[in-house]
Amino acid sequence: MLLLFFTVAFSAAPLTIYFPPLRSLNLFVETLDVLLRDAVYCILSVYPHLRSAISRFITPRFTAGRRLEDI
Repeated sequence: MLLLFFTVAFSAAPLTIYFPPLRSLNLFVETLDVLLRDAVYCILSVYPHLRSAISRFITPRFTAGRRLEDI
């Protein structure tokens, strides 16, 4: 078990070279945060318009189908 622990520990150690320090990630995280906020704002403003447009397109088709069933 100890051998497995050392194998995993020393095989994962070189991976720390590929990760930049946290101070380098601050700009990336800030940019990602701004992008996410803008995307959420855009989605929330578009969703009601898209929903009403789809309902305007679909509603007449359902009511026409009901009228044909009544005849």
